[in-house]
Amino acid sequence: MDERRAEPDSTGRSPVALYGEFTLAGNRKVRCAVSLTETELTVQRLTSAPAERNKAVLRLRDCVGCRAYREHASAEPAAYLSVYFYPLRRRWVSSGAARQRVEQSFRLTALQDPGANLEEAEKWARAVRERSAQQQYLRDGLLMSELCRPFRMMLLVNPQSGKGQALALYNNHIQRMLNEAGVPHTLVITERQNHARELVREADLSQWDALVIMSGDGLLYEVINGLLERPDWEDAIRTPLGVLPGGSGNALAASIHHYSGASPVSGEELLVSCGFLLCKGLVSRMDLVSIHLSSSPRLFSFLSLAWGFIADVDIESEKYRHIGAVRFTIGTLVRLASLRVYRGKLSYLPAAEDSTNKGDLRNNMMLRCNNQASPSGPASLPCRPSRDFSHQNTSYNSCHSNNSLNVRRTECTSSRSATNALPGPTDSLLLPLDQPLPSDWVVGQEEDFVLMLAMYQSHLAEDLLAAPDATLDDGIIHLFYIKAGISRIALLRLLLAMEKGAHLATNCQHLVHTKVRALRLEPCSPKGIITVDGEVVQYGPVQAEVHRGLARLISG
Repeated sequence: MDERRAEPDSTGRSPVALYGEFTLAGNRKVRCAVSLTETELTVQRLTSAPAERNKAVLRLRDCVGCRAYREHASAEPAAYLSVYFYPLRRRWVSSGAARQRVEQSFRLTALQDPGANLEEAEKWARAVRERSAQQQYLRDGLLMSELCRPFRMMLLVNPQSGKGQALALYNNHIQRMLNEAGVPHTLVITERQNHARELVREADLSQWDALVIMSGDGLLYEVINGLLERPDWEDAIRTPLGVLPGGSGNALAASIHHYSGASPVSGEELLVSCGFLLCKGLVSRMDLVSIHLSSSPRLFSFLSLAWGFIADVDIESEKYRHIGAVRFTIGTLVRLASLRVYRGKLSYLPAAEDSTNKGDLRNNMMLRCNNQASPSGPASLPCRPSRDFSHQNTSYNSCHSNNSLNVRRTECTSSRSATNALPGPTDSLLLPLDQPLPSDWVVGQEEDFVLMLAMYQSHLAEDLLAAPDATLDDGIIHLFYIKAGISRIALLRLLLAMEKGAHLATNCQHLVHTKVRALRLEPCSPKGIITVDGEVVQYGPVQAEVHRGLARLISG
């Protein structure tokens, strides 16, 4: 075994930090030359075949973990080194790329001393992990913070979400990925509506470095509102949140993937992408929106507020939830056949131009986990001391959920009776719903609408890029509304264009898009559906205000 000094190679690549010759773990007859630079791991099979055919160059930014070990009860002195990558690879059938698992495992037998071989393998594992961690992502010129390693995760799974396959997806993909990344996690299986909300409202959050949701968007809605109902909400809402798609819509998961700059994916490819981003442990700020209803406690939303066509399709298609995301297509066709018009008043506070400045490092730069001071950044994420875990993952509860449609149709679950009695940030832009709006608002007149949609993330579903310009923490509500008079064909064209985010380029005279900081909707039609993050809320007057960067999201 050989170790080279850090010298640039003839190709101009990064200098080689480590070099060794090992056999493959699964085939002892195949010998490989392995070299590690600051950015890559190169594996060259030592055969008589042309070199390029037997060479693999893997970027450390695609690495989620590495481990050194010896086989139990083995008398031989060999040690093993396994490195796990999820690089973007082109699909065979469709265009674009998706992350695919690549494992490189080597057998180290240069010395007769088993301890010495294991020590050498551990040296390689440390070097790979350190260099992988140094591959920070810069997104829109902003450095995101990194969770402490190892970070301790509570993983909440709703087994009834979507097609009811969330647990199978966890077993087939996520459990292995988290173990490869060395992330200790406790599995919690939700039993009923608001189980997650109650759990995080009462939990000792000092035990966890992150709360991760594997479900549709509804379970995250519960978790966020549970955190903001705590007396210590200011600290609780800074707990990093993670999202893994396991439901029908998976809008935030699709948004996170979109923000990473990768080409669109869906289904299990989206799950693998979000699992990879979760394992990287990079955290950014996320906007939340406070929602006021006429006689219900204040709610908090991370995704959308909808009224009219979109809300109707979302809720009325619940009967088809067993078929997954196709339910939305069926629901759309059914609702197009009987297009409804709603009467109401829509008012809003326009967003100032400077609130979308992506270069505002003072508001967006996050600090690293080591709590080092930064002259321009806010207080860093809480870095909690690690605890020893005897098992990588623990089952907290094995009961099944009963989050069916008839349970989800009611939202007023909090015991508090008045909005001002709730904890959470102050709404500085909103007046009581029964009071006139300030003069700097655009006050709408009563008119007929087909739909109103307020978005704060890019995607409304896996295949609906509703707000292409949205980012996690731009402090913007993207307000869309379609006025009555649009034909069914024109509406269908808009929805089809939305799949690729091209609906704003259609120049449809009935579609209006504006960026706002707050809004008020006053429905005049006696019946209708209003949803917050896909959950039905009380029908009637509603208003909303964005709180920039209030939450933390594991997004890269």
